[in-house]
Amino acid sequence: MNRRTFGIAALAATALFAGAAHAQQGPIKIGLIMPYSGQFADAAAQMDNAIKLFVKQNGDTVAGRKVEFIRKDVGGIAPDVAKRLAQELVVRDGVDILAGFVLTPNAMAAGDVSEQAKKFMVVMNAATSIVTTKSPFMVRTSLTTPQVNEALGQWAATKGGVKKAYTMHSDYGPGIDAEAGFSRAFKEAGGEVIGTVKMAVANPDFSAYVQRAKDLNPEGIYVFVPGGAQPAAFGKALAERGIDPRKVKVMGQGEITDDSALKSMGDAALGIITAFHYDPAHKSDKNAAFVKAYNAEYGRNPDFFSIGGWDGMQLIYDVLKKTGGKTDAQAMVDAAKGMAWESPRGPISIDPETRDIIQNVYIRRVEKVDGKLQNVEIDRIENVKDPVKARMKK
Repeated sequence: MNRRTFGIAALAATALFAGAAHAQQGPIKIGLIMPYSGQFADAAAQMDNAIKLFVKQNGDTVAGRKVEFIRKDVGGIAPDVAKRLAQELVVRDGVDILAGFVLTPNAMAAGDVSEQAKKFMVVMNAATSIVTTKSPFMVRTSLTTPQVNEALGQWAATKGGVKKAYTMHSDYGPGIDAEAGFSRAFKEAGGEVIGTVKMAVANPDFSAYVQRAKDLNPEGIYVFVPGGAQPAAFGKALAERGIDPRKVKVMGQGEITDDSALKSMGDAALGIITAFHYDPAHKSDKNAAFVKAYNAEYGRNPDFFSIGGWDGMQLIYDVLKKTGGKTDAQAMVDAAKGMAWESPRGPISIDPETRDIIQNVYIRRVEKVDGKLQNVEIDRIENVKDPVKARMKK
């Protein structure tokens, strides 16, 4: 018996033993694997804050069983560490559910453990399309990168008045996937990509890239850069090169105009169009209550990491109610398939075939509302599935 086969057998045996023990109705243990330290620590904090708020509002008991959390710090992009932590959570801590997962490589690695040990797993952010194929017991409550960017590409060509676009993206996995999704849908809808540039991930000088875009005189510019400091630097380059997003449609995924980016960019952000699944400014009674409670508890707005954590907990609680507190992975994933509810982001459901989220994608434009910059929804595409998996089924 080789080491991998032994590991699989050990995990499966441990899961079987744990299942027998849980039949005695002990606590339900949820193992959270997130980067609580390092450069992604704030993302983990936002997600965990929403998890804590959900439990505070809904109680720490579901289906007659108490819910307990065991938190593990993966430190950053560290798939080997994520896999080891997932194994420890299963074998040593006897968790029933694996959850969290801000980053795709970590979710992919832990997916192996979910499959081998037959543990229900809830991905609350990691957005690469392929993630949910790593385990048949995995469900995602966040988004997929193609889901958002293909929706934007189609909208730009059909309703946004853009027939020629120039695309700019950071040269790493998420940026490549995002640009590919936008360009594919944009061209299929009749648009023409007149140029594409890949930019360094770390501290790029946007000036030359933006000047090239200006020289080509496109009707639209698509950009994908990581959140943090880069959206502000990009906005500054637009202003310096005389590109006004209110005249040339500057478009991208939602992170480029999140709360922190808008504060840094200032009025240079006015007119930027983004596609995303959540914003604290989304108008609904559920979201107003969520944002108010989150601010009261943590002194800041929730973000897209927060909504992934919040809806991840909603899914877990609803699944446990449906199974009567049983944590058998197959029973839990069967209960999750097709589940639907009203989230602060709007109506969402779990695709029964792919176990991925189906949701509205909102087209937003940065405007001033009561003197403050805000993403204002100007359109929405309803009930969007992950388009990559949808094509695979054809």
